[in-house]
Amino acid sequence: MKKELELVLPPEVAYDEALLQNAILKHLGAQPDAVSYIHKLKRSIDARGKNVLLRVRADVYFNSPPSDILQAKFVYPNVEKAPSVIIVGAGPAGLFAALRCIELGMKPVILERGKDVRTRRRDLAAINKEHVVNPDSNYCFGEGGAGTYSDGKLYTRSKKRGDVYRVLQILVQHGATPDILFDAHPHIGTNKLPVLIANIRESILQAGGEIHFDSRVTDFIIEQNTIKGVVTQNGNLFEGESVILATGHSARDIYELLAAKNIFIEAKPFAMGVRVEHQQSLIDSIQYHCDKRGPYLPASSYALVHQTTYDKKQRGIFSFCMCPGGFIVPSATTPGEVVVNGMSPSRRDSQFANSGIVVAIETEDMDVKTYGALAGLRMQQALEQKACAIAGGTQKAPGQLLQDFTRSKLSNRLLDTSYQPGLTSVDMKELFPASMAHRLREGFTYFGSKMKGYLSNEAQIIGVESRTSAPVRIPRDRETLEHVEIKNLFPCGEGAGYAGGIVSAAMDGERCAEKIAAKANRRQE
Repeated sequence: MKKELELVLPPEVAYDEALLQNAILKHLGAQPDAVSYIHKLKRSIDARGKNVLLRVRADVYFNSPPSDILQAKFVYPNVEKAPSVIIVGAGPAGLFAALRCIELGMKPVILERGKDVRTRRRDLAAINKEHVVNPDSNYCFGEGGAGTYSDGKLYTRSKKRGDVYRVLQILVQHGATPDILFDAHPHIGTNKLPVLIANIRESILQAGGEIHFDSRVTDFIIEQNTIKGVVTQNGNLFEGESVILATGHSARDIYELLAAKNIFIEAKPFAMGVRVEHQQSLIDSIQYHCDKRGPYLPASSYALVHQTTYDKKQRGIFSFCMCPGGFIVPSATTPGEVVVNGMSPSRRDSQFANSGIVVAIETEDMDVKTYGALAGLRMQQALEQKACAIAGGTQKAPGQLLQDFTRSKLSNRLLDTSYQPGLTSVDMKELFPASMAHRLREGFTYFGSKMKGYLSNEAQIIGVESRTSAPVRIPRDRETLEHVEIKNLFPCGEGAGYAGGIVSAAMDGERCAEKIAAKANRRQE
């Protein structure tokens, strides 16, 4: 027998396992020995009232629960002798594609341009301390992809594209806390993700898969509109039954290669803007309606959106990848660029809160006539190079106090920041096209009216936040997921334009693996 319930509890009860269990038993009027299993379904914060509460939904079983709700144990058989699938990129899409290939009896061969997750740290330190950008090993490239050293947020709106719970279960099996299975906004944290990624690597290797680091793909071997394999920068040829292209949204050389080989790609909408940085205590006081956040509540976040008008064109401006208790990090992939992103450790205990505030860029905003499918990429590239030049030519980022920006006033000082390479005070309207600067000013003014205290010179903006999503789409068939022109080429994840975060990319990787297996089975029939 099963009973579903929802309780509204104070934080100190909802976040304490023993107290939560007692509250559930008290609500049911049941003794501990009468309940065999409590399956927590969802835990979410309700901050609408004066006192912040938690809503906890659970299934309570009085007999043995069904086996499918217990913690799954994924088994990966040995595929060392199985047909190979080449996977370009070891981000979430590539790693989950590899795990699914193994489950389906195929051998994944992963080619990653960057380094393993541990060695990669040295290159991140070089960016922060020495302003040196390694084009193959940075915050975007390397084992685990951009997600490893970002925030580790695990929520997605793409629930129709795959099994979100399955992805979360795999992450738990490889070291994530079980809380991600029921938290409304699950989060792992950048300090814990590297260990988890290394554990996934071991699962792949122990099953007979291969992972090759420092292996940037520089060419595709295509015969009669069918991809046969790929070549890496050191001249090695890798052949396989299919190729999954899971390179992430920043692999510009892959887009250039596709264009050079006349493989069909197209410009797609994306978004660009800035990171805004506040004191976390201010965001807590706004969101939790209190002077100081209590010890049981997590650092608070926010989500903001507004429609702006410029030159009779409407464009959205919205918060992106909000990082409570987090840090702003340098995410350039080429020297001569400045790009910023946000990340949070698992405890979200930094004094700073930051969020991307970005403006939607539609294809009509791009110079498609001149640059074709690469128009958005060129626009993105130009803004990043200008940000680098205007801030001094290093990894220092341009910055401005928030209220000064809305008033078009140069800031004579900047605040302490979590961005380690440092800031240069500039007039940010000189950085952005007039339309973007106008929309950002209008958006921040509107957000300030919605969150009292948000718009002030106790906050600052830092630029540029430009890698929100891929500016290029690699088109694929909706049913087979193969490229629309090249057989056995499976564009996948964020870099192909079909995902927007860790979970959605992981699900897309699994779907590509499943389509490859289905195609192989049809050939054998």
